[in-house]
This record gives sequence, C-alpha cells and structure tokens, in this order.
Amino acid sequence: MQTAVPEADRLHLGIALDGAGWHPAAWREPTARPAELLTAGYWADLVTQAERARLDFVTFEDALSLQSDDRYQPDLRTDRVRGRLDSVLVAARVAPLTSSIGLIPTVVATHTEPFHTSKAIATLDWVTGGRAGLRIRVSARQDEAAHFGRRSAPAGPGQVSELFAEAADYVEVVRRLWDSWEDDAEIRDVATGRFIDRDKLHYVDFEGGWFSVRGPSITPRPPQGQPVVAALAHASTPYQLLASSADIGFITPRDATSAAAMVAEVRASEAAADPGRATPHLAGQPVRLFADLLVFLDDEAAAAARRRDRLDELAGAEYRSDALIFTGTPAELADLIGDWRSAGLAGFRLRPAALPHDLAQITRALVPELQRRSTFPSQYQSSTLRGLLGLPRPANRYVPDPAP
Repeated sequence: MQTAVPEADRLHLGIALDGAGWHPAAWREPTARPAELLTAGYWADLVTQAERARLDFVTFEDALSLQSDDRYQPDLRTDRVRGRLDSVLVAARVAPLTSSIGLIPTVVATHTEPFHTSKAIATLDWVTGGRAGLRIRVSARQDEAAHFGRRSAPAGPGQVSELFAEAADYVEVVRRLWDSWEDDAEIRDVATGRFIDRDKLHYVDFEGGWFSVRGPSITPRPPQGQPVVAALAHASTPYQLLASSADIGFITPRDATSAAAMVAEVRASEAAADPGRATPHLAGQPVRLFADLLVFLDDEAAAAARRRDRLDELAGAEYRSDALIFTGTPAELADLIGDWRSAGLAGFRLRPAALPHDLAQITRALVPELQRRSTFPSQYQSSTLRGLLGLPRPANRYVPDPAP
C-alpha cells in the first residue's frame, strides 16, 4: 500500500556517502569493499540502494587534499582510506542509473571558479532531469592552497570569516549564471535558422571582492531553474552562509534542545540577512534544516555497540565526530528522529558509519519503521529534487514580472 504524506508532516531523509563509511576503520569490516572504492559500480550500488528506499537525496563528500585525521594539515597514516574520486563526476556517472533521488556533490568554493561550477551542476541537472544539487565548502588549509599557488590560507578567525563571505559571493555568481538563460531562450526554429533568441541571454555583470564575472553561461537554464544549494554549518559565521545563500543546511546538534537553539540562530540570521530570503533565487523560502547523525545500526543495540567498539579498537582510538554518533537499533533511531523533529527540522542527513552495512540498516529497517509511523512516504512524490524538498521552482531574476 502506497503512503502519501502531506508536506507539512513529511520527514525528509538524505544520506552522506564517504568512502567505506564515516568510521576510519570501516574499510576493514568483513562486508566492506575497499578494492572497489574507485569504481563506478561501487557508487552506483550505494545510490541505487538509497533510491529503492525512496530517500530524498545523497551527498558525496569531496575535498582538495587527501583525507586526514587532522582537520588542519595532512597526516602520514597508512591505516586509513586515502584517495577519492571527484564528487561531481561520480554524481554524473551515477545519474543515468537513477530516476528519482537527488544527487548533491561537494564543491570547494575557495579554490575553484564559479563559472566552471555553474555549468557542471547545470549539466548534472539536465542529465538527471532536475535532480541536481550543490554542497558548498570552504578551505582554510595551507596544503590545499599550495596545490594552486594563487593565495595563502587564512591565518586567523577574521580571515576565515572572509572565506564564508567569499563563498556567499561564489553562490551568488553561480545562481546568476543559472539564470543567465531564460527558460525559452532556445527557439530551435529550422525554418528561420534561429536556434536561440540572443535577447534572452543575459550578462550577469557581477563585480565583487573576489570575482568579476560577465557571463552569460554556456549552459541553458537548468530544469529546476535553480538546483538546490546546500552547506554544512557548525557556528554563527557559517549559519550566515545558510541564511543568505542556501536552500538546505546541515547542522550538528547533540540533542533536541541544541537542535532548537541552532534552528533559532539560523532563523535569526535569516531575519538579519540583507537583502534576506526575499531574493529571487530563494523565493522567500526559509532554509530547510537537516540534522546530521552518524549512525551505527543493528537489529540489537548491543550488537551495534560491539561493532563500534571493534572498529574503535582497529582504529586505535575512540572515534569522535562533529555530529552526534548514534549507536542502536533502527527503531530507537526512529524514536530519536521523532523527538528531534519538534525543534523545527525538515529532516535528517544520516552518515553511515560503515558501508554497506549501515546503509542497508537505514534502507531496509529504518525507512520501513518510519513508514509504519506515517512520517515517510513509500513512493516518490515529485520528479525533481526541489519538488521532493517542497521548494518551488524560482522565477528567473532577469525576466521582468508580467504587467498586472
């Protein structure tokens, strides 16, 4: 029996995919597939499994340096997964094998060009028929800056704040480029020989502290108009990026109380934003907030705890995360999700501790449990990622409002 859940009651779920899983020793699990991490088949299997469970989206982690246990510099460890594929290209490879799930690769704004990103994500949106997103990151690491040789990494908190201001400009350029073609700019009139209406392509003429971009894009406006922009935020400065620039935001509360406090701080940042959420690309919509949870799931809570302890022993230390680490059964996780929803969360982004084990627990046990509780649908209710998340397709900023 199909379950249709009204948007006001609908819980949204996403999966954060990274290597063999988020625990550093996950690649040593008996069910892990470490020899396949750099193959298309591995990622296709994970994403299609998530799609069969009707999850809203998957995100793909990425960075401009090798993975490291140290947040600020490379380490020399050889007992961890090191090396990864480009997240945008992984999403593009998986796209033709899926039909409904949203695909959100990660892009580091600090050392990449918004023009390149705009056309890559627009292309992904065309390939998926409107299911693309973009997760924005910043980089404050010197080793990553050294890969490019154009700038040095920031040294203090004030300069880190500049990285987020730059990221906000980056998103603004990307969004303007997505709008630089009107929806009907392509005429394709064989009789007259006109393929496009040049008057419906627009210069974006962005001038800022970091970018000077004229436009227009070389890629027509994406099917969604504006693919979904996401970011992860832990504190006030990145909350401001969510408030000014993002459609969805990932936050890392520890309990329902801290979730409510984080939601309130983001909402305050939205209220203070200039020009605020009324800007055309956000269409007056509040940012949809998702709580990140790193999960160890098993049929019995004791089994999940034993698995976590075993992986910690293999790693040589207790694993710690920026997100809450949940260890228990899918039903217990469903209870926590129910408790936290009252904080004003649109949903949750789950980080499987070990792949494919914890993803299977999410798709085969947690999702059916949530469906029994009538909070998660049994069928996709939209063909686009914006539609799945209850976000309208925004108007093009370069098209004047019709006369009343």
